[in-house]
Amino acid sequence: MAMVKKGSRLITVDGTAYRWRVRGRPTYEQGLVRSPLTYAVEHAETSGTTLVVTTNQPHPSNWFGTQGSPILPPQVADSVRTALTNGWTPKSPGSPFHLDLSAGFDSSH
Repeated sequence: MAMVKKGSRLITVDGTAYRWRVRGRPTYEQGLVRSPLTYAVEHAETSGTTLVVTTNQPHPSNWFGTQGSPILPPQVADSVRTALTNGWTPKSPGSPFHLDLSAGFDSSH
């Protein structure tokens, strides 16, 4: 399933264009700071497997005002490279590829 293009941003990583997006509203668990922020990445031109990255920080719109950092393009680029190294094939159809970078997430807020 293709990612919603509204609110997504383009990024070029090693000569390949990707589209990435952070969900604007937190999920219930993210709102309660029980689960960390996630974002999605997909190949910009070919619909294929979506990369879902789980970060180690809270969603910026959580309901407790717990401070998080914005997701910046260099972080997205690093995640794309890591996922590609670990077997993500963005042009091939299939289930989402999950990259878990949540080590150190503190859900005790």
